[in-house]
Amino acid sequence: MPLALGLDFGTESVRALLVDLRGREHASAVAHYRHGQIIDALPGSKKPLPPHYALQHPQDWLDSAAKATRSALRSAKAGADDVLGIGVDFTSCTMLPALRDGTPLCLVERFAREPLAWPKLWKHHGAQAQTDRINQVARERGEKFLSRYGGTIGLEWFFPKMLETLERAPRVYQAAEVWLEAGDWFVWQLIGGDASALPRSTCQAGYKGMWSADDGYPSEDFLRAVHPKFATVVRDKMPGRLLAPGVSAGGLTPAMAKRLGLREGTPVSAAVIDAHAGVPGAGAAEPGTFVMVLGTSSCHMLNSVEERFVPGVAGIVRDGILPGFAGYETGQAAVGDAFDWLRRLTGQRDLRQLSQDAAALAPGADGVLCLDWLNGCRTPLMDGSLTGAFTGLTLRHTPAHLYRALLEASAFGVRWIVDLLREHGVPVNRFVATGGLPHHNPLVVEVYADVLGAPITVHPSKHGPALGAAILGALAADAFPSPTAAIRAMATAKFAPVIKPKAKHRAAYERLYSDYRKLAAHFSAAPSSPSS
Repeated sequence: MPLALGLDFGTESVRALLVDLRGREHASAVAHYRHGQIIDALPGSKKPLPPHYALQHPQDWLDSAAKATRSALRSAKAGADDVLGIGVDFTSCTMLPALRDGTPLCLVERFAREPLAWPKLWKHHGAQAQTDRINQVARERGEKFLSRYGGTIGLEWFFPKMLETLERAPRVYQAAEVWLEAGDWFVWQLIGGDASALPRSTCQAGYKGMWSADDGYPSEDFLRAVHPKFATVVRDKMPGRLLAPGVSAGGLTPAMAKRLGLREGTPVSAAVIDAHAGVPGAGAAEPGTFVMVLGTSSCHMLNSVEERFVPGVAGIVRDGILPGFAGYETGQAAVGDAFDWLRRLTGQRDLRQLSQDAAALAPGADGVLCLDWLNGCRTPLMDGSLTGAFTGLTLRHTPAHLYRALLEASAFGVRWIVDLLREHGVPVNRFVATGGLPHHNPLVVEVYADVLGAPITVHPSKHGPALGAAILGALAADAFPSPTAAIRAMATAKFAPVIKPKAKHRAAYERLYSDYRKLAAHFSAAPSSPSS
């Protein structure tokens, strides 16, 4: 049976996954980036980078993708002709300046020692002042695009990072002929062609680049108000065509085919954000399926036929996740990392014992209530400055009580997001959990199910984004008539475990959820109860 290749680019490495059209995984291989995250100094330099910088080396993406792909082909005993399509997911917003022929500016000798000529990793936080100005000007002008992002443009997004370069490295900004997301750059390298036809993903553009199918990018008037020299950046430095994930961007060039060990002309899908690839990878074919990608932080996504502007939702993009749907992105800023913080704080070696002890406690953790904003609140308040809290503590409470309360707070945060969507006319009918956390920490899913009062399917694939990327590769090759057909064939888990809510906990969690909302109101300007 033909195979689809999914390339899943993370922060430290890329995974290549080969899967057939029935969803059977034939091989997987990981290749780490030679330079990893560039956070201390540029390669070959001892000069420290400024605080909050996080850069990467573009050559690492090409080298590691080739290494992982060839390794997966060997493991699967597959040849070039066995692979019918390629899908790519990538961290976002990871972005870079380039020349019109695709050469990254950092690889041009005269810019090699300019930090802002290098690709900025998604976690690069050097553009705080620029982000603040973009938000201020947008609010003063009442810009329509703010309603698609919960009223706030994010620090890690595309336009703040470009503006940072304009203001702090004007020579680099002037020399940049093309600004683009790393996922789009990688796809461009695979298929070649002129800059005017480079493929830009509607997923990356919509969620991180302030673009919409109706209005395009922000207007020149707005950009001029932000900075006079920023007015024509879209027209002058952002060429290309917008394509939805799953749409073919073109065929593999002879040079890249040789490098990857694949067939020339193999169709390549437009890119997708790594977390968003988890939606098809989790088997979410129908609208109304709420996919929880649970990890260090959590990204919760949902496809819908309804396109409604919901306050506090981080992104609402038509064709943003799959063609034909409005994709909603919400999230929580601290989940797995909050659990690990508590483990370290309480001196535990791992979470297993904490989970066992917490599982033995009744809902409510014997009076301990937590506010889970340990890294700010993403959805629904979109405020990174908010902080968390524990209340109700006494001398008799143990680390297990704190852990149980933190798990419940995380679940209450999800419940708040779901309530928000439903209150604004966006149906939420089914829940699926994917990512590393559900497999390593099943108590999380049990508590979530109890708080939501609904069953949660745990998708068995441990490589959800890579599987999602492979599905998009199959779609680019026209192996299926629709995204729904592809997902049903390649990602439907017939024997996936389903965690059901415990009826005996329902009343307790209704009361505790109301208490959580009141606690949230105390520490912010949030509504104080589910009914308000």
